[in-house]
Amino acid sequence: MTTVDRGAPLRILIIPSPVVTHLMPLVPLAWALRAAGHELLVVGQPDVMGVARQAGLNAVSIGDRFGMEDVFHSMLVPGKRPIELWGRLDPAHLEHFPPVWKDHSDRVLPAYLEFARAYRPDLIVADPMEFNSLMVGGLLGVPVLHHRFGVDAVSEPVRAAARIALRDSCRALGLDELPDPGIQLDPCPPDLQLPGLLKALPIRYVPFNGSGEVPSWLREERPSAPGKRRVVVSLGTRTLALHGVPFVRGLLRAFEGLRDVEAIATVPGAFRDEIGAVPGNVRMTDPVPLHLLVETCDAVVHHGGSGTVLTTVHAGLPHLVLPQMADQFGHADQLVATGAGIMIDDAAGQNDPVCLRGALEELLTDPGYAKGAWELREAMQEMPAPSEVVAGLGRLL
Repeated sequence: MTTVDRGAPLRILIIPSPVVTHLMPLVPLAWALRAAGHELLVVGQPDVMGVARQAGLNAVSIGDRFGMEDVFHSMLVPGKRPIELWGRLDPAHLEHFPPVWKDHSDRVLPAYLEFARAYRPDLIVADPMEFNSLMVGGLLGVPVLHHRFGVDAVSEPVRAAARIALRDSCRALGLDELPDPGIQLDPCPPDLQLPGLLKALPIRYVPFNGSGEVPSWLREERPSAPGKRRVVVSLGTRTLALHGVPFVRGLLRAFEGLRDVEAIATVPGAFRDEIGAVPGNVRMTDPVPLHLLVETCDAVVHHGGSGTVLTTVHAGLPHLVLPQMADQFGHADQLVATGAGIMIDDAAGQNDPVCLRGALEELLTDPGYAKGAWELREAMQEMPAPSEVVAGLGRLL
């Protein structure tokens, strides 16, 4: 194991899995590390280089594009979105992924290892889905820190499955098995997180949803009429891309007839013609960093993605959650359990405009949801800031 001088700057290697939303939660920690004087580099596949540039992080691109969306498309059938085909996350679903992890590791691990040996890091930082980080750390004797995304329904069972899938690869390199991370950070408020997980250190969530120009309409004053409410609809581009256009079309049309309600929906231009006409109280806009939108809103409708959940918890908004796949159901369950939101977790309900409209009306009229959401926000604000976590990093190592 590397010996670290607590007073010396650290050399840190960030190895994210090749998904942009997996690197984004690591960015505020990376900023805090740089502000504290540590040296760091991101090493990853081309998929995450754009986010690294947006965040102002130095990076090294290795290998070819991974294409997680292509992987998901290959598992679907035409016209069926994930919730319609798979329903809630089931442990059996993990059986589809070991070949994916093995292929990913075979493609990039030798180059990652070669680069890491030359760079000589004191610490490796990664998200819980990047198992190459554990193999590189184990082989180099370097501690590995994993930063959770949010409500963590998947990382422990997924790591157990990956340990089996990567057993032969580990043994060929001289490791008995896939190691566990030495340190885990958790940005999820305790009441929102699942019970019974392995111990992790708290770190306050700081929103980073990419960078972009603030649109002129957003700079204008929010609706000032008494009782006027604004709802942000943020479902991520993957929801639309994975056969979700009919679902989103129906959701936006469910706002028709809701008095004194304005919806702001982030919809990339490529999907708008297919979505078609929307009610007059719905504005479709190009994706904007979500933390900029939520400051002017009273509630949020989303798919349960970790970044969306924690950004809107940070803003204290009540939630209507329409989960589509994987850990999105875990986020939805926990938001409901804390009293901060409503969930529709079946495809029939999500496709029913009457059901959707009723849930929206309940969310906007029952003050209990706003109260629960604000309590979660207050709990998040009490967690230690990334700068505080970084200040104690030498002691942890």
